[in-house]
Amino acid sequence: MTHAHGHAHAHAPSPAHTPSSAHSHEVNDQADLLDLDAEILAEHFAALVSRLPVRTPPREIVDLGCGTGAGTFLLLDHFPEARVTAVDSSAGHLQRLREKACARGLEGRVRTVQADLDRADWPDLGTPDLVWASASLHHMLHPDRALRQVHDLLAPDGLLTVVEQAGFPRFLPEDAPEDRPGLEERCHAASDHRHAGRVPHRGADWGPMLTGAGFVLADERTITATVEASRDDRVGAYALGGLRRIRHGVADALPPEDLAALDRLLDTDGPHSILRRDDLAVRTERTVWAARRVN
Repeated sequence: MTHAHGHAHAHAPSPAHTPSSAHSHEVNDQADLLDLDAEILAEHFAALVSRLPVRTPPREIVDLGCGTGAGTFLLLDHFPEARVTAVDSSAGHLQRLREKACARGLEGRVRTVQADLDRADWPDLGTPDLVWASASLHHMLHPDRALRQVHDLLAPDGLLTVVEQAGFPRFLPEDAPEDRPGLEERCHAASDHRHAGRVPHRGADWGPMLTGAGFVLADERTITATVEASRDDRVGAYALGGLRRIRHGVADALPPEDLAALDRLLDTDGPHSILRRDDLAVRTERTVWAARRVN
């Protein structure tokens, strides 16, 4: 769900490794975006969880590629008798998740596990009734192997829920900004081109992969969400952080006119700052697959 965006694929750092300040800053920026996504779209994701085709309320849940805990806390809220094992490769994200759990008095219901889910040898994740994988499978180099591993660890009749988005949320109207209409779509096109080889499973149809791993597909749906800035004043911060992150990846792929227009939007002190706009909205589309282990 997370963003959010999960970090299931990256290799876990060695305990002896001290991240650079630039890396720490990047992790914190991404964590902030994951939190904003979860907070702004909380109502939509709560409705998604309420419609999961579980036959009995799960008691043991695994959140694969949990990020900063968007799915973890949704699931804890909806299933008050459940415990969640939250798995991610990012120590920083897991630390933020633990801090949230403590602040909410939920530390007794959350276990965190730092792991690289692209490895063949997974840590012991128990025998969950429900596995939640939001925006994490597409990062994996071997998602087919991961799906088979999930199938094998699930309890009989257990459910795997996969949530993926086709791309990063959009924030600007199509005819914005006025001096370079369509700028946001061109930025996303450049980003998609850059990621095409490195993240080949982004935008994949997970239905056939799920059935190929031995699951029976129980549900598939696409959810479209729009949250206007007039309804949530955090939309501007999400738009600013999201477009800053995109700029970092596509600066050398944009024509000078587009890059200059983007920089005007990202200049928070300038007259064209994205924070000064009154036409922002988070627009996103997520597809949900629910698949059951039947043996």
